[in-house]
Amino acid sequence: MNMHRSKGIVIGFWVVTVLLCLQMGFTAYAQLSLPEVAQAIAELGFPDYFRKGLAWAKLIGVVVLLAPVPARLKEWAYAGFAFTLVSALIAHLAMGHGMERWIYAVVTGVLWGLSYFFWRRLQAPAVELRPATA
Repeated sequence: MNMHRSKGIVIGFWVVTVLLCLQMGFTAYAQLSLPEVAQAIAELGFPDYFRKGLAWAKLIGVVVLLAPVPARLKEWAYAGFAFTLVSALIAHLAMGHGMERWIYAVVTGVLWGLSYFFWRRLQAPAVELRPATA
């Protein structure tokens, strides 16, 4: 049996997943290291311990998405990122911030959606290629 998985799906998955992980990893680093980011999160009404916990959760999620772990763990990482991105968007909109403050969550959400789409395609059973018969 010849099993085939589209190279486009594999490449698409890795490109958008690496970009997603870079985005999430950068925000985690910024939340842990940059005082202006800590201040911005405080202005949204979140306590300092939430900022730190969220940053570490993002870093764990990045590792889970990039590592060869069971599918269920990846599902949880994708779910956690979805909750984070939607919550960030809601928080910025509730504060009346302009697009320059919430567009990052939207762009990252698009990367999340593409990564999840490709990952689900990779989880589907591979297609068997059969020779054409006349």
